[in-house]
Amino acid sequence: MRVVVALGGNALLRRGQAMTAENQRENVRTASAQLAPVAMEHELVVAHGNGPQVGLLALQGAAYTEVPIYPLDILGAETQGMIGYLVEQELGNLVPFDKPLATLLTMIEVDPDDPAFSNPSKPIGPIYDRESADAMAKEKDWDFKPDGDYFRRVVPSPKPKRIFELRQIRWLLEQGAIVICAGGGGIPVMYADSDAPAQSGPDKQLVGIEAVIDKDHASGLLATGIDADYFVMATDADAAYVDWGKPAQRAIAHAHPDALDELAAEFAAGSMLPKIQAACEFARSSGHRAAIGGLTDITQMLTGSAGTIVSTEQAGITYRS
Repeated sequence: MRVVVALGGNALLRRGQAMTAENQRENVRTASAQLAPVAMEHELVVAHGNGPQVGLLALQGAAYTEVPIYPLDILGAETQGMIGYLVEQELGNLVPFDKPLATLLTMIEVDPDDPAFSNPSKPIGPIYDRESADAMAKEKDWDFKPDGDYFRRVVPSPKPKRIFELRQIRWLLEQGAIVICAGGGGIPVMYADSDAPAQSGPDKQLVGIEAVIDKDHASGLLATGIDADYFVMATDADAAYVDWGKPAQRAIAHAHPDALDELAAEFAAGSMLPKIQAACEFARSSGHRAAIGGLTDITQMLTGSAGTIVSTEQAGITYRS
């Protein structure tokens, strides 16, 4: 079975943790313990978030005033290499020595006319109190939005259109490799002349763009593009819930995409909603299962005994007791 696992931010940095290399390595080690059994039984592709990491690089760059801050596409490429290295090393320590691992820098095309560019919504970097957020917004011309009782910087999050490295990913899987790719939603790129023909040429120049693509949507596009049999989004919640945070909250066990469409208002736009949307898109386009659940439940999600399973196998919604 070909499995795509998208690691949420908690797999790399728990909320409120200091963004040290040691903390990130320890969290990757925990995630790798869950991924190793999957890699031994199935073809495995690992995607991951990068919001805190790319935000930290932007802050570090802002502190050095001799040159302009590097654009987000370059920072995204840097985080793909850094996080890929950690996953390769920690996961590689748990699988046989002759099991190859490969991190692939992954470019993903976006539409320059995507409405996300006029409404930044993707949180990156650490959390701030209101006073600090207001000061940084004024100093750096950054956008901030509430995140619970705090604030985080937000940037445009356009929808992914095309993954350029699908052929390379397929080839690596055929060679038996564990592939780490599409990190942080991929490196956001676009064609400078959007009206040019589909083929490359002097009027069709690929360029980076200042954005961060949603990791869940990008991972879903990846899963569809490589004909994955299962798409798992591992996060800090053990399932998707209705009435979240209320006494009557219920964990969804299984849901048809059509039923989830009717519950869209139940899910937070900046956290669970993209996962629900990505799961529904994958289930509809592939006919296979997607799952949303806890990092420590990855193997159970593959058997359908944990998390929220999204598929077209049965209508309606069932809940976990």
